[in-house]
Amino acid sequence: MASDAQQNKTGRKTVEGVVKSDKMDKTISVVVERLVMHPRYKKYVKKQTNLKAHDENNVAREGDRVRITETRPLSKLKRWRLLDVVKKAD
Repeated sequence: MASDAQQNKTGRKTVEGVVKSDKMDKTISVVVERLVMHPRYKKYVKKQTNLKAHDENNVAREGDRVRITETRPLSKLKRWRLLDVVKKAD
């Protein structure tokens, strides 16, 4: 994730992904895809990571493309915070 993650002036990573679930209160599950080169075959393989992000106002919906940033631990699994919704789901 570090390769395609951008760092802002505070040094925190920012990634884009698609909201997989918004069923929790003030929490969204985001799928982040990245390309990783296979060590032997030198072919790029898609890898997915599921991240839990804090959505204070419950604005993100399932299928939305969102931008999230690293933050302090908010709960056992929540380490990310919603910055903005890049594109609404159709």
